[in-house]
Amino acid sequence: MAQAVLIETAPADVIVVGGGPAGCWAAWNARASGASVILIDKGYVGTSGAMAAGNNTTIDTVRGTAEREFTVNQRINRGLGLVRRPLVESVLDKARTNLDLLAQWGYAFPIDEDGRPYRGMLRGPDCLRFMRQRLIKAGVRVIDHCPAEELLLTRDGAVAGVRARYRNGRGLLEVRSAAVVLATGGCAFLSGAIGTNNLTGDGYLMGAEAGTTLASMEFSGQYGIAPSFSGVTKGIVYFWATFSDADGNEIVLPGDRQSVAKHLLNGPVFAILDKVSPRLQEGFRKGQPNIFVPFDRAGINPFSERFPITLRHEGTVRGTGGIVIDERAATNVPGLFAAGDAAAREGMSGATSGGGGPNASWALATGSWAGEDAAAFARHVGPHQASRPIQSIRARPTVDGRSRKAHIKAVIEQIKGETLPLDRGFFRSEESLSRNATKLETLWRDDAWRRPGDAYDAARIREAEALIATARWVTASALLRRESRGVHRRTDAPTSDPALTTRIVSGGLDTPWAAYDLARDETVRAAS
Repeated sequence: MAQAVLIETAPADVIVVGGGPAGCWAAWNARASGASVILIDKGYVGTSGAMAAGNNTTIDTVRGTAEREFTVNQRINRGLGLVRRPLVESVLDKARTNLDLLAQWGYAFPIDEDGRPYRGMLRGPDCLRFMRQRLIKAGVRVIDHCPAEELLLTRDGAVAGVRARYRNGRGLLEVRSAAVVLATGGCAFLSGAIGTNNLTGDGYLMGAEAGTTLASMEFSGQYGIAPSFSGVTKGIVYFWATFSDADGNEIVLPGDRQSVAKHLLNGPVFAILDKVSPRLQEGFRKGQPNIFVPFDRAGINPFSERFPITLRHEGTVRGTGGIVIDERAATNVPGLFAAGDAAAREGMSGATSGGGGPNASWALATGSWAGEDAAAFARHVGPHQASRPIQSIRARPTVDGRSRKAHIKAVIEQIKGETLPLDRGFFRSEESLSRNATKLETLWRDDAWRRPGDAYDAARIREAEALIATARWVTASALLRRESRGVHRRTDAPTSDPALTTRIVSGGLDTPWAAYDLARDETVRAAS
């Protein structure tokens, strides 16, 4: 195979990697702040990512109201000691400002029964398509189907741009920039959960290669209930379900996923949505139509017929782990920012899933902060950013060779086998985690599958590397947290330890590490 050709070098003040809500808002705010902006995405901006796959709840509250106080207290109570009130307040303030902007721009919010715009819901495809058009009109260059592969740094360690690869085989794209925003989403380890196929932890790996730290990666054991023939993990409808085993015997489930997981380990579980009233059925179909598409295609009426269910891994897409940022969106690498699911958000959601509303609000807020601060950083660097000497920092360069699609696919299947099963990802123990760590270490150090034959191979190799790296940080963090808290469940330590009410940071490439962030605890206590 001939070496991939660098076909284009594009300068920009700011490059945003990832076209979900965080990326779109980062691009908008950077452009509104006067920066030239390029937005690149693995897929098509407007249809790729978790938000684009369905409707998304949002939080639209005003500071100082009873409604805001209830929302913040709910976050704190569910966060199990890790949520910080000032951060939640700031996030919700900024998210509401952005909802106001959408309304001013003419975005068509859903209409409630009283005929008024309902801002507690964003229709994913509509909203992202609307943002795409807004960005293009504002002068943002949007590049689709161009996965980012590595960050570029200056010799003194500041970010200097991104190197990406066009999916169509045209070659490489190198963007020289003063600042970079990683809005690449989380990682669901190719579980098949709706909207997560492109979310393979790419931003985590690129950030770690540049020197960033991650946090709360152990809080990745988030799974969503779904029909076994579907990837739709919208779980709200199952509060009105009756569950049963293969023989039709009713199973009494408290409604938590842990009970479902225990029964699934013993055999198949079925559900029927027989507790949903006719009026609510209509409301569900209007409000969450994507839930029912798989049923309609399969010819199943879920309100009157049993169907098999499963739990699909949602990882850090619905969990809280990611790149460490400051009170806005800056990482420890000069000029590098992270937003949305790419950033650690235990301060917003703690040890439990942020679900739809908190995660959407986090994406809107951190995306905006990242864009604003990236533009400010670019102004500080000045007009000579494109002429700075750069260095490549990719941890394990690929070696040209014959196409190894089957080999790469086998490696990815091995990664999934170490992360997705309920007895490894949902329930954890010292034994299972140590076994995972050994197998992941072997995969990481094996160079046999890092020999791309074409652009497809190269993109999949990079995804596999990101999946392995992410799994290693999850494993290292989960081994260190010897307790159960939120979506981190240790069968050998089933209770929570009050002494461990702190976050775990992690990092490292050839040698992954994890440690309690005691210095941050002191800072938080002093601020309180």
